[in-house]
Amino acid sequence: MTMELSEENKSFDKINFEESPLPRGEYEYCTFNNCNFANSDLSSIKFIDCTFKNCNLSLAKTVNTIFRDAKFQDCKLLGLRFDSCSDFGLSFTFENCTLNHSTFFKKKLKKTIFKNSQLQEIDFTECDLTESKFDNCDLMDAHFERSILEKADFRTASNLAMDPEINRIKKAKFSLSQLPGMFIKYDIIIDLGN
Repeated sequence: MTMELSEENKSFDKINFEESPLPRGEYEYCTFNNCNFANSDLSSIKFIDCTFKNCNLSLAKTVNTIFRDAKFQDCKLLGLRFDSCSDFGLSFTFENCTLNHSTFFKKKLKKTIFKNSQLQEIDFTECDLTESKFDNCDLMDAHFERSILEKADFRTASNLAMDPEINRIKKAKFSLSQLPGMFIKYDIIIDLGN
């Protein structure tokens, strides 16, 4: 029987994990700085209270990967399949990140903070985003369908378009300039007096 690798309070700097894969195991309170995880297989790895700064995780495989209280800052996460991650303790924050073409299909993401990030063509279908905050985020072509958006804050988000009839939006916060995106399916013109 093999022992699972366990790393704690370790800093990983400028490592190309695409060339030399990160060993499977549990990483707790670790920091990854300027690391390349693009196209890497992160399946079944546990990241607990870890911080990723200036990392590229684009198209990494995340089957049963655990991200618990993970912080992503200035990271590229293009095409990431968060929907294949483990649901156990799933929680993270994103700041100054690019998550275009990623999917969070059916994930519970209550109180998730997305700040100054690009979320273009992202899939939030059937997500629970209760009390989540989209602070200064670009939501161009982001897909919300049968999503729980109650008490979510979209006031500073841009390019928001969603159908309020197929999403739960009770007490969600929007700005006046976002109204046209809420009624796009009706093909009507809303004059905001500009």
